[in-house]
Amino acid sequence: MRKWYALLIIAFICVSTGLVKAQPNIVLIISDDHAYQAISAYGNSTIKTPNIDRLAQQGARFTKSYVNNSLCGPSRASILTATYSHKNGFRDNDHSTFNFNQNSFAKELQKAGYQTAWIGKMHLSNEAVEGFDYYSILPGQGQYYNPDFIESAGKRTRYNGYVTNIITDLANGWLDKRDHSKPFCLVIGHKATHRPWQPDLPDLGRYDSLTFKLPPNFYDDYSSRKAAAVQDMTISETMTLDYDLKVYPNQDSLGTSWDVKRMDAAQKEKYLAYYDKIQKQYLKKKPTGRALTEWKYQRYMKDYLATAASLDRNIGRTLDYLDKNGLADNTIVIYMSDQGFYMGEHGWFDKRFMYEESFRTPMVMRYPGVIKPQTVISNLIMSIDIGPTLLQAAGAAVPGQMQGYSFLPLLQQKPYTARKDMYYHYYENGIHAVSPHFGISTGRYKLIRFYEKVDSWELFDLEKDPQEMRNVYTDKRYQPVVAELKRKLLSLIKKYEDEEAEKIFNTPIRLAIK
Repeated sequence: MRKWYALLIIAFICVSTGLVKAQPNIVLIISDDHAYQAISAYGNSTIKTPNIDRLAQQGARFTKSYVNNSLCGPSRASILTATYSHKNGFRDNDHSTFNFNQNSFAKELQKAGYQTAWIGKMHLSNEAVEGFDYYSILPGQGQYYNPDFIESAGKRTRYNGYVTNIITDLANGWLDKRDHSKPFCLVIGHKATHRPWQPDLPDLGRYDSLTFKLPPNFYDDYSSRKAAAVQDMTISETMTLDYDLKVYPNQDSLGTSWDVKRMDAAQKEKYLAYYDKIQKQYLKKKPTGRALTEWKYQRYMKDYLATAASLDRNIGRTLDYLDKNGLADNTIVIYMSDQGFYMGEHGWFDKRFMYEESFRTPMVMRYPGVIKPQTVISNLIMSIDIGPTLLQAAGAAVPGQMQGYSFLPLLQQKPYTARKDMYYHYYENGIHAVSPHFGISTGRYKLIRFYEKVDSWELFDLEKDPQEMRNVYTDKRYQPVVAELKRKLLSLIKKYEDEEAEKIFNTPIRLAIK
C-alpha cells in the first residue's frame, strides 16, 4: 500500500513540475487558397499579416511545405487521412465522395483520449462525419455573408455576420464548453481566401491606396509548356468583371447581384456603397486590352488581400483565446493553407498545377518547449505528414496505412530522415482546363507528366529557373537528370501504390502530340 502511495506521489510531482509533460492540445487552422506570397512572414513587405507572423516569430516558418493534390477537398482529405488521393478516394471536388469509415488522425486521437472538433469549411461531406466529437461545418464551399452551418445533431443553422468571424466565434465557443479534463484537437477550417474574395465590411478598401507591381512573368507566353498554354485561369480572359470583381456592365444589376442576396439591409448598404464607387471608376475609365487586364489584376489583389486581412485578424483571436485561458504553453498551433495560389504569376489566379505557387503552401507552427522561436525549416514537408506528426506528439501510434512521415524529431532536433523527393498527382479534368498530371520534385528539379487534355513531359531546373518558365525536358544537357528522375518517379508511384499513374507512366506519349 505504501509502495503504491509513494508511486502516486512521485507521479504527481513529475507532472506538476513538468518532468512528465501532459499530452499537448492541438489547434490546426486550415485556410483556403491563401498564397505564401500574400504573407508578410514570407517576405511580402507591401502588406501585413501580424498574427500569422506572430506564429512564425514564436515558432517555426516552413519554407518548403507542399501538398499532394492542389485542390480544396482532396487536400483536406489527404491532411485528415495522411494518405494520397488514390488511397482515400477523394480525387477531385466534382466526382468524389469522401468515405468517413476510413481511418484518420482524428480517430486515432480519439483513441488516445482526445476530444476532437472540426468547425468551419470541411468540403468533404455534409453528413455522416466521423472522427469528431463535435462539428459545425459549412455546406460545400459555404457563403461569405450570413452563412449556413451543418452541426453535429444534423441541424442546419444560419448565422448572421461574416463567415470568418463566425467560424472563430464558434471555435472559441466550443473551447469554452469542451470537457476541460481532456486534451483537445480542434480543426478550424476557414473559407477565406477562396474565390470570389468578398472582404468583411471593415476591410473594404483596405488596400485601395496601393498599386501592386505586376509579377515579372505576368505576360507569360507559355512557350515550351503545352499544359500552361491551354489552361483557362488567366486574369485577362477567365477572371470576370461581375462574379469575381463585383463590377457590372449594367450598373442597375449591382443591387440585385448574386453576392448581395444573402445580406441584410445594413450589410448590403455598406457593401454596395463601396462597390458602386469601384463600378463608377471602371465605367469612367472603360479600359481595354492590357489596360483592362492590369485593372483587373489591381482589383483582384485588393479584394483578395482585404479578404485575407479578416483571416489574419481571426487567427489572432484564436491565439488570444489560448493566451487568455492559459492554454498556449501546452498547445500545438499550426496555420496552413490547403494549397497555394497564383497572385498573377504566369498571368493566373487559382491553383491546381504542380508549379511552385500552387504546389507549395504556407505553414507556420508553434509548439512551446519544443520549437525554438524564429525557427526556419527548409526541409521538404508534405501535408500528409501533418497527421503522423500530431499523433507522435500526442503519444499515439501512427497507423501503418498512413503514407506521411512524422517530422516531430526534426522539431525536437533529434535524428530525422529527411524527405529527398515529393510525389504529386492532380486528377480533375475540365475545370480551368488544367490537364491531369503527376510528378516528382527534389527541391532542385521537378519532372511532370501531363496526360489526357495534354500529353507531355516537363522538366524544370528550379535553381536556375525558379519561376518555371523554361521546360528543359528535351535539352540534351538534362537527359541524365530526366533518366534519374523518371527512375525515382516510378519508384515513388510503386511505393505509394498509384496504379493509375503507373499505367500512364508506362504508356508512350502519343506521336500526334510532340
